[in-house]
Amino acid sequence: MNDYTFRPWQDGDDLALLQIWHDADNTQSQAFRSAFTVDSDSAPWSRTIVAEHQGIPVAAGTVYETSLHNRHLWSYVEVAPEHRRNGVGSELLKQLQELAQSSPSGVSTLRTKVEKGSAGYDFATEHGLSPIQRSRMVRVHPGTVPLVPLREDEDGRPTQEIEDIATGSVELTRVLWDFYQKAHEWDPPAEIDLPRVNRLFLSDEAEAYGAVVLRDDVLTAKKEGKKAPIKAFAVSYRPLEADMPGFEMPEDAATEVLIGYDFEYPGAREAIMQLLSLLAHQYPVILEVDDSMEDLTVMIDHLIKSGVAEVEEETIVLAQA
Repeated sequence: MNDYTFRPWQDGDDLALLQIWHDADNTQSQAFRSAFTVDSDSAPWSRTIVAEHQGIPVAAGTVYETSLHNRHLWSYVEVAPEHRRNGVGSELLKQLQELAQSSPSGVSTLRTKVEKGSAGYDFATEHGLSPIQRSRMVRVHPGTVPLVPLREDEDGRPTQEIEDIATGSVELTRVLWDFYQKAHEWDPPAEIDLPRVNRLFLSDEAEAYGAVVLRDDVLTAKKEGKKAPIKAFAVSYRPLEADMPGFEMPEDAATEVLIGYDFEYPGAREAIMQLLSLLAHQYPVILEVDDSMEDLTVMIDHLIKSGVAEVEEETIVLAQA
C-alpha cells in the first residue's frame, strides 16, 4: 500500500479514471459512477475519495445520503482491474466508513446495489454487507401474454374498468405511494408529501409519460356516486437516453413500466395480468420486480418459466446491520 495515496475527489478525476477503467462492468457500476463528485455538506451530503498509484488515479469510493431512503448511506467503490485484490478497495471502504460517522443525519451504516455474481457482490459480502433485497429487470415479449378480460356480473355488466389517467392525478399519486411504502418495508422510505411523491415518480422530470389504472367494483361505486377504487396501475417511462443528442430508439426497444397494486386486494394477480396483457399486446415492456412485490413476483416467475419473459438484469441490495 506504500505506492498508493488517498485524497478527496477533484474536478477532472472522472476523465482521468475513465482512461484507466474504460467501460463499466455493468449498468449498476455505470449508474454509481455518476455519484463520484466533489465533497458536499449540503443536501445531499456526500464524500468521495480517490486512490492514486504513483500519482495516477486508479480507484475511487463514495458515500452519500439520500432523502427518500435514509436508513443507510449509499456507498460504492471501484478499482481498476489491474489494481484489485491488493487492499486498495478495502482501504477506500475503511476511509468511507470513517467519513460516514460524520454524516449530518447521524446515519453511518452503508448499503450498496450490485449485480448478482459480480466482483462487487463478492467484495461487499467479504466486508460485512448482507443481502436485503433482490431486484430484476424483466422483459416481457410482445403478443405473448393472452388478454385477460374484465370481470362481469351475472347480467354481463363489467364490474371492472381500465382507465387512462393523468400522471398529475392526486388519486394515482396516493395509490402509488401506498404501494411503494408496502413494497419497501424492508427499507422503509422517509415520510414525504404527495407533491414530492408525484415529482419523484409521475412528473415530466421523472420521465413519466402515461398511466392506466384498473378499477374494481364499479357498479357499486356508480350507485353511490363515487369513483371505483384503483386496485392496480401501470406507469410508462421514457428512456433517459431519449434526451441525448442524436439518440435513435432501436426498433426492438422496450417501454419501461412500473406496475403496482393494492397489497390487500384478493384479485391482485389477475389485475396485474389484465394490465400487462394490454401493455405488452403489441410492444415489449420492461418491469422492475423486487422480491418484496409478492403477487407481481409470482406472476412474472410464471411468465419466465413459460418462456414469454426473460430476466435482463438481476441486482442485489446489500447493507450493514
